[in-house]
Amino acid sequence: MAENEYDVAITGGGILGLATALALTRRQPRLRLALLEKEEGLAAHQTGHNSGVIHSGIYYRPGSLKASLCVRGARSLILFCREKGIPVQRCGKVIVAVTEEELPRLAELHRRGTANGVPDLALIGPERLRELEPHARGLRAIHVPGVWVVDYRRVVEVFARELRAAGAALLTGTRLTGLAQGTRSLRLETSRGEISARFLINCAGLHADRIALRSGASLPLRIIPFRGEYWELAPERRGSVRGLIYPVPDPRFPFLGVHLSVRIDGRVEAGPSAVLALKREGYRRRDLDPRDLCEMLLFPGFWRMALRYWQTGLQELGCSRSKALFVRQVRRLMPDLQERDLLPAGSGVRAQAVWNDGSLLDDFHLVQEKRSLHVCNAPSPAATASLAIGEQIAEAALPRIVS
Repeated sequence: MAENEYDVAITGGGILGLATALALTRRQPRLRLALLEKEEGLAAHQTGHNSGVIHSGIYYRPGSLKASLCVRGARSLILFCREKGIPVQRCGKVIVAVTEEELPRLAELHRRGTANGVPDLALIGPERLRELEPHARGLRAIHVPGVWVVDYRRVVEVFARELRAAGAALLTGTRLTGLAQGTRSLRLETSRGEISARFLINCAGLHADRIALRSGASLPLRIIPFRGEYWELAPERRGSVRGLIYPVPDPRFPFLGVHLSVRIDGRVEAGPSAVLALKREGYRRRDLDPRDLCEMLLFPGFWRMALRYWQTGLQELGCSRSKALFVRQVRRLMPDLQERDLLPAGSGVRAQAVWNDGSLLDDFHLVQEKRSLHVCNAPSPAATASLAIGEQIAEAALPRIVS
């Protein structure tokens, strides 16, 4: 093969693209593989702005990809981190019901977690909740002891090191600008020249739908970006939270609600919100991209989603604009929290797939074509499940790559 010819090209240098590359090279060590990342560094977007939680798998519908891959992926990731010397911390988690109306949903979460094989789940009362989290309050809660935290950037660094040692080409600063079907391969136009590949795997996250459409895939969905904004507990209040404190989520949405999370470095974050972003990589309120906004407004599913959930959207916008409203959300879980206890922190953008009918896609979603495979929805818990998702993608793609 020529220098610019590969068996497989992967777009997207986040944790999922790297985990997929790792699975492929482990199965086929002689595979010529190139990973294309438009930024100068890896993990620049969803992975790099991740809260660091290794999720247990309690939330997801039994039988869904999220359920099976999260539970399996969490085990694999924790084992990988221990083998490679990446710091991980078991901190546990409580999911707290604060009203009578939330109790049936809490029971349903316990049923789901049990069905998904999440170990050591326990329904607990307010006394046990105070023992675990002295500053949390609620009527009942689920204790999930098998929840860990990690720095996903460190995980990506080790993935990248192993891939380079295996001979993979990690082409950062390389934007995919065009895609054409050749007689025996795909021609990929990039910001650094043309390369060819027999197969393309699209793990481009916030831009996954664009690449899928460019390849000719039929796609009845689009990526809509939602910004998640965080606050951080002041250093003198960090000891008030021992692990993770989550609300009972609204089953209409794939978001988990404003919660409190211990980070691997000892910081404690509160958030995130879920605010519509006007730019696919819009980490600040003022960020706006005319192309991104125009595509969103021209997508019928966006307007159907907006009509269905406009009240929730206004509430999220209010929490984004008003610290007092945000604190009110956190105080449902931790009543003694004061506004002065929260300091501004970072934000992330979630790539949420929305169907043409306006409904939010609530599972991982892979689209397979003759010469390509597209990961068109991989929000949380994709980082937790990355090794398991990578294995599943490799299993699906390899027969077409080596045939």
